[in-house]
Amino acid sequence: MSWTFVDDADALASALNELPPGPWGVDVERADSLRYHRRAALIQVGADGHAILVDPLALDDLEPVDRALDGRLCILHALINDLVPLTRAGIAPATVADTSVGAALLGLPTGLAPLMEAVLGVQLAADKDRFQRADWERRPLANEMLEYAAGDVVDLPALWKAISARLAETNRIAWYDEELAETIRVATDESRSWKNVRGLGRLRPQGRAILKALWQEREAIADTQDVAPNRILHDRVLLDLAAHPPETAEGLVKRSDRRRGVLRRNAERLFDAVLSGAAAAPIERTGPGHRWNDEDRAAHDRMRHARSHVARDIGIEPGVLCPGRLLWSAIAADPADGRALCEAAGLRQWQTGLLQEALWEAYVGDAAP
Repeated sequence: MSWTFVDDADALASALNELPPGPWGVDVERADSLRYHRRAALIQVGADGHAILVDPLALDDLEPVDRALDGRLCILHALINDLVPLTRAGIAPATVADTSVGAALLGLPTGLAPLMEAVLGVQLAADKDRFQRADWERRPLANEMLEYAAGDVVDLPALWKAISARLAETNRIAWYDEELAETIRVATDESRSWKNVRGLGRLRPQGRAILKALWQEREAIADTQDVAPNRILHDRVLLDLAAHPPETAEGLVKRSDRRRGVLRRNAERLFDAVLSGAAAAPIERTGPGHRWNDEDRAAHDRMRHARSHVARDIGIEPGVLCPGRLLWSAIAADPADGRALCEAAGLRQWQTGLLQEALWEAYVGDAAP
């Protein structure tokens, strides 16, 4: 394996010409674990054992990379993590493939290292966790980091060739196409909501109003200061503050057991949000208002087991075939038939084709359809 590190604009176009025609592997090392905005600290493209490692921190114009990828199949692994940082860098590959999505539909490992070894017999860096935690914004980058970054892309085209062949052999191309489209939709949806805070359902209506106000203020601070929201105030502390509002800004700070420096600088704004939420109209719970009973829970268990049997028969993980949480939505909808059940669960066409009959039979149980 070889690689070329490029931090000079004059050298970028000629470096990209070192790569062969055909599909390229594409990856991003991100610098946003502590930030609000997702951005790239290194962009890798590669094929046939050679990689070009592009430094977006040194180069203002990455149009040559975008142009080189235009009309080319770009192979990524877990593109859900990379599309937004690429777009922010001015790179928007139009035609992409995701080896992680394909692997999941074949029952293969979805982590890049075990997948590479299982399919190609290629071993990646042994200390992958250390490199993933590394500071990719610090310059200069160590050679071992560049070696690791190159290894993530040089074999992606070969990996995709093998995976796509298996998808075709097992008649799962249509499954893959649906899953890829949904993955791209989720990857490019940057909408955020206070309603996604885990544990929200335990709050009383006034606590929900406080949580909303607190979350929105934390979001505004995180955006303007480019700080990861949980570094200001962790979600679990948000919930605690919403359930048991503090009486002072200092009291708010003391409720957090870490990173009090950044919190203290914004404590007054956050405490004002607590007061605002406490004075706002209570926010009642929304949704179907379904109260789960023993019959519902039994139906969920039957459906979950039926799903697991189908998943086992086709050799993929049950959660890939249908996440268990979706089955609750189906039960709450009180469906009239199997297709309505699958629609209520939000299943895609390939999932519906596999599960419609099995889930309906499990749902009705001993009752007549």
